Amino acid sequence: MRGVVYKSTGSWYAVKDADGIFWDARIKGKLKIDDEISSTNPVAVGDTVIFEAEDNTIKTGIISDVADRHNYMVRVSPHNKNQKHIIASNIDIALLVASVGEPRTSTGFIDRFLITAEAYHIPAVIVVNKTDLLKPKHIDILQRWLQIYNEAGYEIYPISAPHRDTLSQLESRIKNKTTLFSGHSGVGKSTLINQFIPGIAIKTKEVSGWSGKGQHTTTFAEMFDVPGGGKIIDTPGVKEFGLIDFQKEELSQYFPEMRARLKDCKFNNCLHVNEPGCAIKQAVAEQKISEERYVSYVSILESIEKKW
Repeated sequence: MRGVVYKSTGSWYAVKDADGIFWDARIKGKLKIDDEISSTNPVAVGDTVIFEAEDNTIKTGIISDVADRHNYMVRVSPHNKNQKHIIASNIDIALLVASVGEPRTSTGFIDRFLITAEAYHIPAVIVVNKTDLLKPKHIDILQRWLQIYNEAGYEIYPISAPHRDTLSQLESRIKNKTTLFSGHSGVGKSTLINQFIPGIAIKTKEVSGWSGKGQHTTTFAEMFDVPGGGKIIDTPGVKEFGLIDFQKEELSQYFPEMRARLKDCKFNNCLHVNEPGCAIKQAVAEQKISEERYVSYVSILESIEKKW
């Protein structure tokens, strides 16, 4: 049988079959090592899997294979900084919920998320929540964010999750799409998802005991069907978005506003720091690339260099 993985605890998976029936499935031994991706989880939420029934009465099964993914998104494994953790696969939109006030989302965090989405060929969208709670100093920051990320080529949606009237554009954007939701704890991600899928909080409560004892369920995602069409993949709140397997020479390719100018640099291997004839530094000087994004680039570049 074929099915789609909706939830994972690392040992057991909730798999929805073609008839809409959920099975509790586990992996066949050979799948536990994924040489190609070298991830801590060989099966991820969003995967299409091949499985066979183990017990038809209680709907348990054995996963024997994973179909090819058209994309996936990773971060550094919370348990091993040298390994990847696949957040989810087969994603149409990577959506980051951020907030200007409490908790404050740093532009560095936003940029690391956007870079990862770019690297794995997933369109990214920024949602700035809690706009109804902004103080005057926060409004200035929000306006700057809108300028920075719009100029970099990203969609950015200011919203207030409890207020349905602020969500119409975003709701249209994610309709009939598989959208990954990510962000810090406390930014209002759950409130937003509950607006798109009424009653989801009750569903989550109902299945909270399903995962089994001793499993670190907080490191795994869960997917839900949206009544109007599409799917939302909810991910646990993350403190930092660790990058893995990035080369410093390729980093600028994942900044769209830099990528468009790379051919104009004097040197092909330009890192855009101290090299002469650098088109990126020139664009920053001319305010065609925001200084904030450039500072973020240099900071991330230095963090990659420390690994070598």
